[in-house]
Amino acid sequence: MQIGRGGIEACFYTQRAAGRGGLLQTFLKIFLADDLDEALLQVSELFGDRGKRHSTIVKWLCIVSIGVSIVRLLILMSSLTLAAAAQSLTDRYFDEYYFPFNPSAATSAGIHKYDGQLEDYSAAGIAARVAKLKQFEAEFAKLPPEPDRDLVLSSIRASLLDLETIRNWQKNPDIYSSFISSSAFTIMSRTFAPADARLRSLIARERKMPQVLAEAHLNLRNPPKVYTDVAIEQLPGIISFFQKDVPLAFKSVTDSKLLAEFRTANDAVIAALQDYEKFLKTELLPRSAGDFRLGAANYAKKLLYEEMVDTPLDRLLQIGYDDLHANQKKFRETAALIASNGPDRNKTPQQILAEAEKDHPPPDKLLDAFRETTTKLREFINARKIITIPSQVSPILEETPPFMRALTFASMNTPGPYEMVAKEAFFHVTLPEKDWKPERVEDFMGAFNRGVILSTAIHEAYPGHYVQFLWMQQIPSRVRRLIGADTNIEGWAHYTEQMMMDEGYSKDPKMRLGQLQDALLRDARYIVGIEMHTGRRTRPICITR
Repeated sequence: MQIGRGGIEACFYTQRAAGRGGLLQTFLKIFLADDLDEALLQVSELFGDRGKRHSTIVKWLCIVSIGVSIVRLLILMSSLTLAAAAQSLTDRYFDEYYFPFNPSAATSAGIHKYDGQLEDYSAAGIAARVAKLKQFEAEFAKLPPEPDRDLVLSSIRASLLDLETIRNWQKNPDIYSSFISSSAFTIMSRTFAPADARLRSLIARERKMPQVLAEAHLNLRNPPKVYTDVAIEQLPGIISFFQKDVPLAFKSVTDSKLLAEFRTANDAVIAALQDYEKFLKTELLPRSAGDFRLGAANYAKKLLYEEMVDTPLDRLLQIGYDDLHANQKKFRETAALIASNGPDRNKTPQQILAEAEKDHPPPDKLLDAFRETTTKLREFINARKIITIPSQVSPILEETPPFMRALTFASMNTPGPYEMVAKEAFFHVTLPEKDWKPERVEDFMGAFNRGVILSTAIHEAYPGHYVQFLWMQQIPSRVRRLIGADTNIEGWAHYTEQMMMDEGYSKDPKMRLGQLQDALLRDARYIVGIEMHTGRRTRPICITR
């Protein structure tokens, strides 16, 4: 900075009137002068006989200014260095561990570099996964606490808890069979690339799938019977999925050589699944006597690592019971209101619910009922300005894939945060199986009464999971896009079910009854989960009550 011979004097008298801030600006100019001696000489001349004293003051002020500036510069450099280190480590975590060790998750996220690869479930593969996680755990632990760093660290510790302590890879046979079908589904369900290219990736994955099932034979030790039961229940649908749905997804492919390779790989997967089903029924099921309970310590750790919740279990349980009792009271009041408008005012809440469950569409009209409901919900949200919906594109309603049907009535399958081509989202609804007897179909459809259809559509689509997904796309943090918590995801969806009714979407008490029916279901799951896994109740008691 160049300061003219009269610059200091003019600046001093002009800025003195401005108070301390003005004088500090003057001293800053002195500090930044190209010729500090020349600037100090001007100070000396400015203050006359007192110049020496004042120039000494200025010198000290300059020294202090230099010191402060250096400290500030060091703090800034330190902050930038830490931020860069954290960003670099985060990128390394995703690029060196998260995607390479979880190629199916990479495909789901919209990262297609790993589409031809499959997770390694061998003992050596598990050991390599644990070693890599521990390496990153140590590196992240050295960084200062910060939300994204804390989220990654918790996710790492959750994975280590599962792999080393809970060891689901040795307990849950459904992990293997449902996993390979899900891995295939991520490639066939979205048109992120031409059909030929996606089929080549699927073939590469399918060639590795028999080995995954072979590793399951070696890994599974003493699973809980309920885990084996679920896996056996899922397998016929999974086998049918590879026999029918997967080939149908690539019917547009005409390359005969490629199709021949696909048939060979796909037939090998089907044969391996059939062999796996036989293994589960004849060998694993008879010796499935393991305990599915996590125990209080592991349950608390799982909550801490996966949800970052450190509230004591006793307090969490009390919160659950308080909410259960509040919703039971509202349910009784709503049922009484419905009864008061009918011919028999003495009907019990159970009788009112039984009547409500008969009010459902036929199975072949269930998807249409959901389409109509989601359209009306969107219109209501826009009209009432409840939340901005960032996209005009609606999710595609379709039947739940076979490998998911045993464990879900409805779900939302959204594109990954880095998917740039295939942007469609799928709203899956589970329909009754075609070979079920009429009594079982009617019982199943009772869970899709019109009140529950409404609460489910709110939960999954508007303004629940789908709208939350649309907003998540706009988050700049790579960590927040790829790592989430169910307390946030499901918590938002559950909240919206009640909120939409409170906002006046429907004044029909039967619709409110459906919302409360679902709320009570979640209360029961919440309480039962804690009590079963901590040994306070047995599974049979929880089922019967």
